[in-house]
Amino acid sequence: MTESPANVTFGDYDNGAETYIDDGGFCIMDPDPSEVIAKTLIHSIICGFGLLIGNVLVMVTYIFYKRTKTMTDVYLFNVAVADLIFVATLPFVIYNEQHDWSMGRAACKVLRSSYSINLYSGMLLLACISCDRYIAIVRATRSFGARSRALVYSRLICSAVWVFAVALTLPTLQMAVGFLLPLCVMAFCCSSIIYTLLRAQSNQRHKAVRVVLAVVVVFVVCHLPYNVTLLIHTLSLFKQRSCDAENLKLKFLNICRTVAYLHCCLNPFLYAFVGVKFRNHFRQIMLDLWCFSKRYIYTARSSRGTSEICMSELKSSEGSNNMSSFSA
Repeated sequence: MTESPANVTFGDYDNGAETYIDDGGFCIMDPDPSEVIAKTLIHSIICGFGLLIGNVLVMVTYIFYKRTKTMTDVYLFNVAVADLIFVATLPFVIYNEQHDWSMGRAACKVLRSSYSINLYSGMLLLACISCDRYIAIVRATRSFGARSRALVYSRLICSAVWVFAVALTLPTLQMAVGFLLPLCVMAFCCSSIIYTLLRAQSNQRHKAVRVVLAVVVVFVVCHLPYNVTLLIHTLSLFKQRSCDAENLKLKFLNICRTVAYLHCCLNPFLYAFVGVKFRNHFRQIMLDLWCFSKRYIYTARSSRGTSEICMSELKSSEGSNNMSSFSA
């Protein structure tokens, strides 16, 4: 995906990118074959876990097993959708690492914008989650009457988030508005939540919010280094520098980019390890898959019995309480 460095904001850098150096010439950065193989392998693993196992499992859980009953459920479902959309573009990133880009400029721009949409929609949705948990925990008594209209509000907010995230793929103020502003909102809300929970010393409330805090922390840890590195790279585009310094910077940028990409498959593991309810839904999915597979192995009679067991267990699971799927 060849573009001049001045036009690069969020996206992949080409194999063999040209970089300005001291003597007025250009430095051709040939990629290290071992580095290309490592990136391809890691991106393939991320694609497999994020697409086939992680985010699809989260969406199946929400659609078929746990209806979205809270604002947090709606927001987390949309986070999974954003991660899934980004993971779907990773095969093209893998192709670009192995070959020269041959799909045209328009496809290149779409691929570049996929990371921006994932980043900004994730940041804005997590800011919304932080605000929702802040209102529910820190301002619990004042917000009690408004919770009945929460689902309607959350769906409208999610629609606005998607429109805003797409608009932020334009470079103007994208770092300040799309990343730093939601980060400040999350920092304020999460610190207020932690302070309130420490004062209340309520184990139940601690369990209800720890998944949200874990998701926010992992998101920031994964994306912040890459975006800070990109900002530094953009500010230094027209400064004279040596090939060695540029090569080192691009290697570090590649590492930070891979960590940022890794985030799109981490949330489901957070839900599974931190959220008890999600683990229960995961077991239910595995049980139902096993049960329904019996219909193709045993006779029609045994299949009916197996299906009845599955349906009864599914109905009992759906009769659980209305708390968020990912709270402990």
